[in-house]
Amino acid sequence: MAALLKHPCRSAFQTLRTSSRWISSDGATPRITTHYTVVPRENDARWKDVEMERYGDEADVVIVGGGPSGLSTAIRLKQLSQEKGHELRVCVVEKASEIGGHTLSGACLEPVALNELIPDWKEKGAPLHTQVKDDRFGLLTEKRRIPIPILPGLPMNNHGNYIVRLGNVVKWLGEQAEELGVEIYPGYPASEVLFHEDGSVKGVATTDVGIAKDGSPKATFERGMELHAKVTVFGEGCHGHLAKQLFKKFDLRKYCQPQTYAIGLKEIWEVDPARHKPGCIEHTVGWPLDYKSYGGSFIYHLDESAPLVSVGFALGLDYQNPYVNPFKTFQKFKHHPSVSGLFEGGKRISYGARALNEGGFQCIPQLAFPGGLLVGCSPGFMNVPKIKGTHTAMKSGIVAAEAIFDKLTNENLSSHTEGIFVDDYEERIRNSWIWNELKQVRNVRPSFHGPFGLYGTMMYTGLFVYLMRGREPWTMKHKCKDSDSLKPAAECKPIEYPKPDGKISFDLLSSVALSGTNHEHDQPAHLTLKDDSIPVKNNLGVYDGPEERFCPAGVYEYVPTEDGEAKRLQINAQNCVHCKTCDIKDPSQNINWVVPEAGGGPAYSGM
Repeated sequence: MAALLKHPCRSAFQTLRTSSRWISSDGATPRITTHYTVVPRENDARWKDVEMERYGDEADVVIVGGGPSGLSTAIRLKQLSQEKGHELRVCVVEKASEIGGHTLSGACLEPVALNELIPDWKEKGAPLHTQVKDDRFGLLTEKRRIPIPILPGLPMNNHGNYIVRLGNVVKWLGEQAEELGVEIYPGYPASEVLFHEDGSVKGVATTDVGIAKDGSPKATFERGMELHAKVTVFGEGCHGHLAKQLFKKFDLRKYCQPQTYAIGLKEIWEVDPARHKPGCIEHTVGWPLDYKSYGGSFIYHLDESAPLVSVGFALGLDYQNPYVNPFKTFQKFKHHPSVSGLFEGGKRISYGARALNEGGFQCIPQLAFPGGLLVGCSPGFMNVPKIKGTHTAMKSGIVAAEAIFDKLTNENLSSHTEGIFVDDYEERIRNSWIWNELKQVRNVRPSFHGPFGLYGTMMYTGLFVYLMRGREPWTMKHKCKDSDSLKPAAECKPIEYPKPDGKISFDLLSSVALSGTNHEHDQPAHLTLKDDSIPVKNNLGVYDGPEERFCPAGVYEYVPTEDGEAKRLQINAQNCVHCKTCDIKDPSQNINWVVPEAGGGPAYSGM
């Protein structure tokens, strides 16, 4: 470790939080938020004599996030380092307690980027065991399924792809990175961006530990450490905690549209072998959604030692009715006559949820800034009609690594800032197949906002994506931010969902138990509120508490006050599966998701 840093850098977020309030603006609402990102410790007498200096360490490149994009960046950097004989120190920090532990995806993997990164992946034992053999797509009504042909060239065609458990693939990528000399630190959440005096990124700081639920220091309190780098790569995944700050700090969305999202929910089942079809993929749209709600299902049959099936449902977070419940929609879907038989006599073994980017081409922000850059789902490289983002995330990591390596090894390197600006990274992305792929399907998701909704999107995809190969001369705009789309509850009709039967459909808490989620109970809730009074005043008063329904883990509850005359918000932070949906969909934009203490979150096993 480097010497103790006497004057640790302050992030922009630290500076901003000193003006935040200890309690809500009305001065009367019971305190909910005690996290130091909202309640400044500088003004808290309990912290007066606590040692706040940090230890620091330095690397050439620090990568935040041990997912497909971050690990691809790390692997390619070390490959180039060995090929060119120029040693680089590359460090990866990951908030999950083990690599792949927070990874969740469908997942059907297009291997194009993996072929580029590790051409001999088969010989090296990559966990891609199930090649797609049968590809089906259908439109559901309440009782029927209408087959829709998947023609070659359509985005939904999965010929040559693999059904995988992405967490296992990520774990394997981590092993390949470590063999090349990458330093990987799981269980070290990056909580703050650090800046040089000139405003460029200096690195990141990891979370402090040993803070009580009321915000006071425990006897076990330890300050996080600082990791400094010439270049810091942010690959946190969809709606990253640090990326949010960087978007504002460097105005990275100045020339693009706001990102839009969906929530994806997933289960893994062990099914009756007689019903199991290894290599079969099924996608549906339609019921139980109406034509004005964007979403659909997937069912993937894995070829492993047990007859396993991945089933999931994705729902666009631009829905308007605050009574929509994505989790209950997913449970309802499994009872469709064309689906339910698969699960009869089966056993559900895993559950999880994650937000995903749906904005596509129009929503790609500026990718590089002094001292750092964005890869993977942090900027949003998902191909929405393909329902795939892993291959593009990995490719962005490869491109980033090559740009970084060339910059760091350039003998004539000159930088106007202390943190090095990899200024040609974005140009390289534009010249890669990522750009062409996303541009061709750029209008599929926005086309949903026409008068025909789902049916308009299907017609558009067939006409312009298939027949014209995305060569239309215009680029559509997204309608609005997902947080702005909800209508007041008074304008909407409550939705009645069937009760779970405990065989095919289940309640929320038993589902969360299958995610392995755990957080140290005695710590400040990492679901922070900018103003504690807003949930009851606005979210409950106007929208009838939609966070109770859009959260897929039962984190938010409106419970009676002690006198029983009103309601208050209760945050069950221990349940949080880190999906980020609350941060995205909150109509008041009052929720700010921050990283919890090290080791907290889901413990997915090959999700």
